[in-house]
Amino acid sequence: MRAKIRVAALAAGALCVALSASACAGAGGGNSAGDPNSINVLMVNNPQMEDLQRLTADNFTKETGIRVNYTVLPENDVRAKISQEFSSQAGQYDIASLSNYEIPFYSANGWLAPLDKVAKDSGFNQADILPAYTASLTGKDGKLYGEPFYGESSFLMYRKDILDAKGLTMPDKPTWDEVAALAAQADGAAPGMKGICLRGQPGWGQVFAPLTTVVNTFGGTWFDKDWNAKVNAPEFTEAVDFYTKLVRAHGEAGAAQAGFTECLNNMSQGKVAMWYDATSAAGALEADASPVKGKIGYAQAPVKETKSSGWLWTWSWAVQAASKKQDAAGKFIAWASSKKYEELVASKLGWAKVPSGKRISTYENAEFQKAAPFFKAERSAIENADPKNPGVQPRPADGIQFVGIPEFAALGTRVSQGVSSAVAGQGSVADALAKGQEAAQKIGDKYKK
Repeated sequence: MRAKIRVAALAAGALCVALSASACAGAGGGNSAGDPNSINVLMVNNPQMEDLQRLTADNFTKETGIRVNYTVLPENDVRAKISQEFSSQAGQYDIASLSNYEIPFYSANGWLAPLDKVAKDSGFNQADILPAYTASLTGKDGKLYGEPFYGESSFLMYRKDILDAKGLTMPDKPTWDEVAALAAQADGAAPGMKGICLRGQPGWGQVFAPLTTVVNTFGGTWFDKDWNAKVNAPEFTEAVDFYTKLVRAHGEAGAAQAGFTECLNNMSQGKVAMWYDATSAAGALEADASPVKGKIGYAQAPVKETKSSGWLWTWSWAVQAASKKQDAAGKFIAWASSKKYEELVASKLGWAKVPSGKRISTYENAEFQKAAPFFKAERSAIENADPKNPGVQPRPADGIQFVGIPEFAALGTRVSQGVSSAVAGQGSVADALAKGQEAAQKIGDKYKK
């Protein structure tokens, strides 16, 4: 255990040096250091966070007198900046948006403050948070280190009208073989329409988010329980070969550059008949201005050897251990992740824009159910996600679409570059995975006893 913590700390420190020595001093943020009524928040620039910015001053600040200085960055940039800030414990930022990937090893390294006070607040109602998130945001010491702002799993989204017109039926729990067959039959069902959209853009959080769930359900894994790399094992290879062939044969145009945003656009614009991706995409597809509102059906993540395969993810709030304003930070988190905040968003922006996927009460709300026809499928996907047993074999670290170690971000991104080239027809799956195997084994060797 201690060896693993040292590896995590060294990896984060190496990343910090690689990015920028000066940035590690903690530049950025607001000027709240000497102001007890002001906190600094570093967060990703997702639409739900942008809504939060707009609603803070007239609500949270008005009620508490606490001003919030936001620093908002794209996902890759915010990850790098948070790593720099929290690994150095500079204290510039009081709160950051972290996921269930980072929080376990950030907390193990002593970089986060526990959120016991928030969790015990009867007004917050921790029991209303879906248990999968509370478990995934709890450290090895049993303390809670994160509260979800919104959560998601993955599922299959498909055009009901297109499949109906072709006389096709989507099972509630399809297999990947069934999805591939449906993609072939739906390909060309409308002018310019392809059968399916799958991410092909390089990045551990891009192509390897959906692809690792495919690897899991095909029987593959990045590492066995003894940290032996399995990246070029037959099951891993079969999964990647299946994925690349499916997207090359019936996938979207420009698949090698397509990530979440590009696939959302393709689905919204009627350019694809199906899309396997984050459940959080459904809110945009069912928004009032969406051209496909009411035309989308939702099925569970496709499987092959496992009973389920959806991922588990949440953007959560965490407090830096070095923060001098932990009481104010706790009050902000208790507000931003509360049921009351969801109701505020619903009243101002509509239920479709509520940062959902985290509270049981949201799924039981009749108004949310009416605005979100995907609510049953999303809740089922989240509740069936199992980060401790995502595949057919024991794993050395938790995680479904990732391996819960700090080195995975760099490893996954490195291997993804070869896979993306294979999607583009400019390289082979075998070559990409052979190189990935070598890189993965070097990491695995560090964790072996």
